[in-house]
Amino acid sequence: MNIYTKESLIERLKEIANSGWIENGRHGNDGGIGNTLEDLLGIEEDNLPIPNAAEWELKTQRLATSALTTLFHIEPSPRAMKFVPSILLPKYGWRHQKAGDKYPETEMSFRMTIYGNGRSERGFGVQIDKKDRKVLISFDSSQVGDRHSPWLSEVESKVGLKEIDPQPYWGFDDLAHKAGTRLLNAFYIQAAVKKDKETKKEFYHYSKVLMLQKFSFQGFLDQLRAGNILIDFDARTGHNHGTKFRLRQNFLPELYEKVTVII
Repeated sequence: MNIYTKESLIERLKEIANSGWIENGRHGNDGGIGNTLEDLLGIEEDNLPIPNAAEWELKTQRLATSALTTLFHIEPSPRAMKFVPSILLPKYGWRHQKAGDKYPETEMSFRMTIYGNGRSERGFGVQIDKKDRKVLISFDSSQVGDRHSPWLSEVESKVGLKEIDPQPYWGFDDLAHKAGTRLLNAFYIQAAVKKDKETKKEFYHYSKVLMLQKFSFQGFLDQLRAGNILIDFDARTGHNHGTKFRLRQNFLPELYEKVTVII
C-alpha cells in the first residue's frame, strides 16, 4: 500500500485528472468512482494513509448527480423514549403501502423527509432553537396538504392537532460531536461519468478536487436551515431503518472552515 504526504497525494490526484477518461476498475460496482480512484492511488478501501497528519479521508461523487449523500445516522432525543418507533410511528404514521401483502394488515409507516426551509406535505419541518441549542422536529397541522385529510383526521383522534409535545430534538453538542467524528478533513473528488453504449462500461474523468479542512458546525446549521441538509425517517411497524441526516449535491464544502481548490 502506498504512503502519501498531503503534497504527494495532491500531485498524484493532478496526474490522475490529467489522464482524462479512465475505465471503471470495478465493473458492476455502484461504488466504482471511489473504488477505481483507490486502485489508481494504490491504497486500501476507506484507508487514506497520510502519516503525521490529522485524520483525512477521500470523498468521491459524480458530477451532475441529484443523489443525496448520507452524512450520518442519529436518533432524536430523549433517546429513552425511542421517539420514532414509540411516538411518531404509532401516533403520526399511516398505513404501509404493502400492508396486507408483504406485511401484516396492521403494518404502519413513517417514511418522510423534513427540512429547515419549509414543511412536508404532512406538516412536518425542522426548527433550529439557538437559545436552547436544539434542532427540533415540528408539526403544524395547518400546513398539511388536502390529499392527506383522512390521515390528519386519524392524527386528531389519536393525539390532537397541536405541536408535538414534547418535541423530539437533537442537542447541538450531540450533533456537533457526531458530525465532527464523521466529517473529517477530506479530499473531495468529483468525476464526470460516461458509459459505452455497446459494452455498458463506465468511464470516469476525475476533474474537480477540493481539500476540505476543519468541520464547521455553524456551516452545518446554516445548510440545515437552508434546506440543503435534510432529515430522513424510514420506519415501519416491523423495523426502524434509522434516522439519517443527508446532504444535497455540491454543498459539502459549506460544512468546512477552509476550502482549497486543487483542480
